[in-house]
Amino acid sequence: MPGATPTPRRAGPLWLGSLLLGAARLAFSQTDEIQVYDAAITAPGSFNLTWHDNFTPAGRAQPAFAGGIVPDHALNGVPEWAYGLTDWFETGLYLPVYTRAADGSWLFDGMKLRALFVAPDAATRSFFYGVNFELSYDTSHWDPSRYAGEIRPIVGWHLGRCDLIVNPILDSQFDGFSKLDFAPAVRAAWHLGGKVAVALEEYSDLGPLRHFRAASDQQHTLFAVFDYGSGSSGLELGIGKGLTRASDSTVLKLMLMHDL
Repeated sequence: MPGATPTPRRAGPLWLGSLLLGAARLAFSQTDEIQVYDAAITAPGSFNLTWHDNFTPAGRAQPAFAGGIVPDHALNGVPEWAYGLTDWFETGLYLPVYTRAADGSWLFDGMKLRALFVAPDAATRSFFYGVNFELSYDTSHWDPSRYAGEIRPIVGWHLGRCDLIVNPILDSQFDGFSKLDFAPAVRAAWHLGGKVAVALEEYSDLGPLRHFRAASDQQHTLFAVFDYGSGSSGLELGIGKGLTRASDSTVLKLMLMHDL
């Protein structure tokens, strides 16, 4: 899988997936991918599946735009299908992006294509880097723009047992450079030994480059994350706390990863 979350590929016990889906019957989130990319990619000629699910037990009671999804008590997720072409290039397909709303209805939100370019063998480098490009097709309740894009630079350091990774993400609705939205993500991780790691991740949305929003209107969410497994098979589980009034109060995330 590309990344860690964040922000680090892993598949885990099925009971964890069942647990989260069980909770989805009572409640649900509006983010399809809460992850910090760490420049890891699928081996050339191999497929990987990462299943993202995010649940918001306490979130905003109003949609971000008219006709949009209410984040509070919503579950959002997507299977991410990846294929390694070379040791520096991976392609990906997110399909279907979906939501289970608070009223129990299931919604199709869209799909995404991505292309990930990285420095080879990122896991063995003290300094690593890459860039990911995404193009999405969105339904009207998911995004007011039918088509959107993302540019996600990846910069990171392996410092002994510690990792520090920065993804200074730019989101676009293809309406001009000054309107690019700056949504950086940061991960600091500590490897406890074996296949276990813990991390703090921070996800932000500061607003358009031409004029950042006021601090209280920006989105900032801090996640405590538990990782188990390797880059090809494992899981990532996290709980996030919103730090501003514009952020959802509590968000849970689960990622299951496995080479096919």
